[in-house]
Amino acid sequence: MKAYAANALWVASCLPEWRRFRRAAERLEETQAALLSRYLSVNKATEYGEHHHFSSITSSSRYQNQVPLTTYDDYVEHIARIGEGHASVLTAEPVRMFELSSGSTAASKLVPYTDSLKAEFQRGIAPWIYDLYTNNPGLQRGPAYWSITPLIDGKRFTPAGIPIGFDSDSAYLGTLGKWLVDSVLAVPNAVKNISNVNSFRYVTLLCLLRQPDLRLISVWNPTFLSLLLAPLAEWWESLLHDIERGTVSRADVDLRFTPKPKLARTLRALTPTDYESLWSRLRLISCWADGVSRLYARQLEEMFPHVSLQGKGLLATEAFVSVPIIGVPEGGSVLSINSHFFEFINEVGESLLVHQIEKGKTYSVIITTSGGFYRYQLHDVVEVVGHWKQIPCIRFVGKEDHISDWFGEKLEERFVANALERLFAAHNISPAFAMLAPEDSGDGFHYVLYIESSDYDDNLAKDLDDALRANFHYDYCRKLGQLGAAQIVNVTGGTERYLRARQARGQKLGNIKPSVLQKTTGWKEWLVEESPLPLGEG
Repeated sequence: MKAYAANALWVASCLPEWRRFRRAAERLEETQAALLSRYLSVNKATEYGEHHHFSSITSSSRYQNQVPLTTYDDYVEHIARIGEGHASVLTAEPVRMFELSSGSTAASKLVPYTDSLKAEFQRGIAPWIYDLYTNNPGLQRGPAYWSITPLIDGKRFTPAGIPIGFDSDSAYLGTLGKWLVDSVLAVPNAVKNISNVNSFRYVTLLCLLRQPDLRLISVWNPTFLSLLLAPLAEWWESLLHDIERGTVSRADVDLRFTPKPKLARTLRALTPTDYESLWSRLRLISCWADGVSRLYARQLEEMFPHVSLQGKGLLATEAFVSVPIIGVPEGGSVLSINSHFFEFINEVGESLLVHQIEKGKTYSVIITTSGGFYRYQLHDVVEVVGHWKQIPCIRFVGKEDHISDWFGEKLEERFVANALERLFAAHNISPAFAMLAPEDSGDGFHYVLYIESSDYDDNLAKDLDDALRANFHYDYCRKLGQLGAAQIVNVTGGTERYLRARQARGQKLGNIKPSVLQKTTGWKEWLVEESPLPLGEG
């Protein structure tokens, strides 16, 4: 009853934002123009606003002509000054915290968060929650798992004492939403303080097994969940012992729970891979499911055939771009037009507004937010798959700037993802992990497909190279001898090793996005079977 009451209260609190979203769907241009006007008015006296003469901008077209397109590199010095304590640099509002995100020219980026930016995220989250729970009323009757990332490096701050990093999914939900979600969390937020990765996973599994009434799992990266469940069989007896006695069999964890001997006896009759029996009332898994995440999302569907999977839409650290709404055509998600001001760059470089983009075409997303990013290029490519009322429905296609280009081969992630999908289908294999990366070794520069599969035959390497040579630029480099033939390297625990490699570069474990293409060399030391995991076993 506690979970049902708390969930019902949370859904009711989301109703006003749902209604605003539906009203805005009938006033697309007006809604977006009002957002832009507010940004310019509020921030006209900031250093950035004065430099670009915000006070003289009276229309969207003038904004596009007067303010340049930007990337993260354009904000590095501004963000450094904010971190040192300078005010009114990008926003009139104070920056409350920075969130970490992966970068293309740096290992990680610091994204400034104001109270208004957090509110803009909530304007996207609330319609999602209301639509999700009202269309799936069974979700309200039990607890949910909202992914938590362990604070491996401890809490971090800028020189001026501004915090760096959210702790969990629920931190995005605001004060009311966070309180309500915390009251029905299957895994308590305190678990984030366990810095040892294996202990963190153990306690998370322990908490999840203690919740047979679990209804919802929300993670970002689908591999986060599959890796979390991987050691369940190995730890099974220890976990059942702890459930029975209310203990935690980890020397570095000081937690106790209410003993549940009856549940332990029930679980002993099950097997650790029988997820349908372990969580028979689980109804939905929310995770990234577009672009290169599609392969890993399908693996979750195979693991949980009794559970619905819903893609999260497009959500970046910098912005809440689209809302997953049930019934949207072609598996797309609805642009969150109440959250930010959006522009879209088409294939010929024109900057279009929301009401100008068309179904069936692809665009690169540009955002302006109350966090202080203006005409900021996310480098996310989306396809418009339809409309919900007046609002475009989009599907994430891939990263615009994710191109590996050492000799002019110009391998782009979307091309590689499609090529691998066709290759695996032709060879009838479903690798647990697959990633293409350049390698400069003793036998010349070439690309290596790191793959976790024991079923492929000797022709896979040749077929891979042929598939890549469908790209004219790659084929030309092969003919010139600049690139050797593509090779295959089998790996063990590929996803785990990849995540640890990204984690070593400063990214949060739960937020690392899967990628089938890497642009840098040196991945062999992380991924090959003979090498130890560079960060140890946890």
